[in-house]
Amino acid sequence: MLAASLKPAPSLAAFSPSARRSPAPSVSFSFPARLNQRPLLSAAATAEGTGAPAGQGEVSSSSTAAAPPIDEARLAQFAADWEVARADKEQGKILTLPVLRANSGGLIVKFNSLQGFVPNPLLSPAHWCKDPKSPIQDATKHLVGTSISVKVSEVNEEERKLVFSEKDASWSKYSSQIKIGDIYDGIVGSVFPYGAFVHLRFPDGLYHLTGLVHISEVSWDLVQDVQDFLNEGDAVKVIVVNIDMEKSRIALSIRQLEEDPLLETLDKVIPLEADQSPDRIMSPSEVELLPGLDGICNELLQEDGITDVQFGRQALEKRVVSQDLELWLSNVPAKDNKFTLLARAGRQVQEVYLTTSLDQEGIKKAVQRVLGRVP
Repeated sequence: MLAASLKPAPSLAAFSPSARRSPAPSVSFSFPARLNQRPLLSAAATAEGTGAPAGQGEVSSSSTAAAPPIDEARLAQFAADWEVARADKEQGKILTLPVLRANSGGLIVKFNSLQGFVPNPLLSPAHWCKDPKSPIQDATKHLVGTSISVKVSEVNEEERKLVFSEKDASWSKYSSQIKIGDIYDGIVGSVFPYGAFVHLRFPDGLYHLTGLVHISEVSWDLVQDVQDFLNEGDAVKVIVVNIDMEKSRIALSIRQLEEDPLLETLDKVIPLEADQSPDRIMSPSEVELLPGLDGICNELLQEDGITDVQFGRQALEKRVVSQDLELWLSNVPAKDNKFTLLARAGRQVQEVYLTTSLDQEGIKKAVQRVLGRVP
């Protein structure tokens, strides 16, 4: 399509694909790692926390009796497994770990002699998407006794934190399968003022990855509140517009699957009345110009290669795309070195005819220079 926006496309905003889930509870453990000591596991070190020794029974908070001492062989194993966890994190290794328990914040998994935690926001979207109307806890309780693929996300032996991410493992497995321009069915996850996260359905029927539909890519209509258009659990169709492999981010668009009403010709958007002609030139007295357009046109006449600027038809669109003044180069074929620009703001649309020796790229650059000069 020859039509091209003369405004820069919105950049992919930095985001965190975490859903509206509560963060993982932080539970500390009091036994030190030195092998020449025989520490006792404190009452605070329950098996619900991360970094706990695997197989260590839960300790009642009401019990004042000291737990039996941990022998040096087990301490040595704990220390060795912390080293293994650090190495696995550095290598980005995908691990398959058994799920021991589920709580409101996520899953407890077994990692050799240690226990680790998978917070709900770091689980694969495949679990929640099985029943989007139910809380994630309904899905996680069914994972107890199964095994999941994860990568090490955080290792902090001093604070006894061992956190795993199923999302990171899914990215490593499935990100190579997506390409810019691919179209996916999706389910809307979390919705924020800047956009909505959408879980992507893969050919196996599961939702493995999540991307962001920025507010500017939700609709051709003016979007002031994303929730006016999208809500959690909605089924949508999206197209991949950008992939950042280094940051594990996918940019999606809903509106690009719909035709922009002004990227074709004005005839298609606004049918001609009986007394109108697509080549009709309107005098300045007939035209109520969009705010700022007159100044832009005067500046265009100062550009080398542009010899004349005239105004064509005006009309109102059925929907508001942007309140700001936008200029688009129409794909109407040039005739006698005359090109058509489409100016719009709010619902108002205006044809602008340029007589120029420039080609399409030259016109784009000229308009960009003018827009940079005009306040």
